[in-house]
Amino acid sequence: MYIWQASLWPTFVFSTDCIEPKLKQLLCLQEQLFGKARDLPEGLDQEAEMDALIQSALQTSEIEGETLNVGSVRSSVAKQLGLEQAGLPQTTRQTESLVAMLIAATSNLNNPVSEDLLCQWQAALFPEPSLLNNISVGELRGEAAMQVVSQKGGREFVHFEAPPRAGLEKELNAFIEWFNAVDANEHGFIRAAIGHLWFITIHPFDDGNGRLARALTDRALAQTEQTSVRFYSLSAAIEANRKAYYDVLENTQNCKTRYQEGNDSQAADITAWVAWFLDVLAEAMQEGVRRIERIVAKTRFWQTHSQTVLSERQIKALNRLLDCVDTEFKQGIAARQYQGITKVSKATATRDLADLLDKGCLIPFGGGGRSARYVINYAK
Repeated sequence: MYIWQASLWPTFVFSTDCIEPKLKQLLCLQEQLFGKARDLPEGLDQEAEMDALIQSALQTSEIEGETLNVGSVRSSVAKQLGLEQAGLPQTTRQTESLVAMLIAATSNLNNPVSEDLLCQWQAALFPEPSLLNNISVGELRGEAAMQVVSQKGGREFVHFEAPPRAGLEKELNAFIEWFNAVDANEHGFIRAAIGHLWFITIHPFDDGNGRLARALTDRALAQTEQTSVRFYSLSAAIEANRKAYYDVLENTQNCKTRYQEGNDSQAADITAWVAWFLDVLAEAMQEGVRRIERIVAKTRFWQTHSQTVLSERQIKALNRLLDCVDTEFKQGIAARQYQGITKVSKATATRDLADLLDKGCLIPFGGGGRSARYVINYAK
């Protein structure tokens, strides 16, 4: 039995005793995060917004097994936010379209969501025809059963099956009506958790449902916080907990194990999902605080080295390292990566890195020799 087959669907129940402490923790984290954001020097708030948006674009795709080019995403975000693009790689149709959709999802927060709008967002995820599969773009899914399956040992396992195509418009309209009628008595974080689960359970499109669910969740959170500016990335936190994400979704949607005849309230119980969602939202906010602190550290780094004589390519590489410390350069930067950024020979890359080491911009990380890597020296 799937959750959408329960007689109470789409009514959801959960234990307030379990959820209330988590909501209190989130409110404290939210105040800490926005306090940090308010204290940012002028101009750095856009840096923080840009950083969160880059993470959201990269990680919402990574959850679906799609790896985007970090530089192209950064260029697309800078372009969409009207920020400086000098020295950044070229954008692509894919990254520009995705970033524009993510920004649209958290903009004009008083405007209602509609089926047409969701179709536009889904189409934005597929700006170019797919060579691998035939999917409907910009319209609801076709007649074939929508199943989440996996292969193991030559056998196919069905983890979940969405509601049938017949009546899909009715299911989606019910969700849209609920989403647009914001209930003042319903906590915004709970609304975001329910909205995510509800939309992804309906699975209205051939592809892109997960990314749209996360975009709608960001919209619900933005409406709760009454600001379109995002200082944290829920998608990044979900990606960090990807296996648990799929496990808790499956256990909540596929409720055979907890359903007892005559007690549909068990089938409608989403306590485990809401609790997991709030825990991951807390992780996202905590990481948001750390990211703001790193943006401030970047500003201080350049203040420290305002009189350090550096070449344009060294400045370019340092900025890339500072901006992508948690994505491309978790293990520091090596000569090969420096070559890729600056388009110089290996010998020049090695000399440049040694010079940055001597000037206190970098410090060694890990082993030496051919495997030598370096990270930013924030301590000087």
